[in-house]
Amino acid sequence: MVKSQRHSQSTHRLHSVGDAGNLQACSDAGNLRFVGEVPTYAGSTMGVPHTSPTFWRDRTVVVTGGHGFLGRHVVTALTAAGARVTAPRHADHDLVQHGVAERLFAQVKPSHVIHLAARVGGIGYNQAEPAPLFLDNLQMGLNVIEAARATGVAKTTILGTVCSYPKFTPVPFREASIWDGYPEETNAPYGIAKKALLVHTQVNRRQYGQKFAFVIPTNLFGPGDKFHESVSHVIPALIKKCVEAKERGVDKVHVWGTGAASRDYLYVSDAARGIVLAAELHDDSEPLNLGNNREITIRETAETIARVVGFDGDLVWDSAKPDGQPRRRVDATRAEHALGWHAATMFEDGIRATVEWYLANRAVAEAAPR
Repeated sequence: MVKSQRHSQSTHRLHSVGDAGNLQACSDAGNLRFVGEVPTYAGSTMGVPHTSPTFWRDRTVVVTGGHGFLGRHVVTALTAAGARVTAPRHADHDLVQHGVAERLFAQVKPSHVIHLAARVGGIGYNQAEPAPLFLDNLQMGLNVIEAARATGVAKTTILGTVCSYPKFTPVPFREASIWDGYPEETNAPYGIAKKALLVHTQVNRRQYGQKFAFVIPTNLFGPGDKFHESVSHVIPALIKKCVEAKERGVDKVHVWGTGAASRDYLYVSDAARGIVLAAELHDDSEPLNLGNNREITIRETAETIARVVGFDGDLVWDSAKPDGQPRRRVDATRAEHALGWHAATMFEDGIRATVEWYLANRAVAEAAPR
């Protein structure tokens, strides 16, 4: 184990699908704080297709996973744009089961589907539950894509994952590199399931003329994230550890890995804005990266969180634990040109908003996944 002094100046469940309840239209995303919201870039000098301020008005949209972390932000953006949004809950619509998605779409008759529902977790969960990570994510996506085709949905947007990229992808990750090797081992079941869905969209487009956008966001964080230890990713896990250490007067926080691995973090409302733009504007057989274009080490991540929280003890690095993928930063140039999109939230601003939300919503944030 290696100590990191705090005086550095460097700056599962199907929880995305939602909790039990009835099928309903969504208009309230709850107590979320948004940072860095910017308008869409209609008329950009980069040759971006013009967005229409009325495009979503009165359109019916199904957002799977619309009660989850990312989904609530997407639902908020769509509702603000005038869409009629339906967000099915897992308790009533288990999309892993054959026929459920088709019955749902036949009932709601959406013009657009945005598929965000997923079984996800951090490194520990990935190691403990690789089989359902692969099977459930694959089956959900296959069912949603085929149901959209069968019921005549005009366009389907599928959320991919940065975990699909090969373990040693040249940095920054470009979309053309996604088939150049095997993913990092702890990410592979989830990443390969999502890559299979990319193939499904491509062959359906070719054979049936089905319209898709396939979006690959990098590591998301922000208000509304999951802080329960069984499903939390690096940022919420570290926030929780630092807050609890500060409250208890503990002078050490133990952190997995060496701290040398890097990530490209994307604030959740920036990601939601990109996804909504892609659902409107992007219709292409190739995926589209969404990222912040900044590579931040896990060590810098932990030090920034400790500083924002006000924990002034030591970070103790456990090199016996895995680092995960060694480096991660995506090239979001194609999204910038196709959508006029870029991430607008500074990392430390996003961390501060996330910490504030967590402190105000501890019970919700730490709830066990259902």
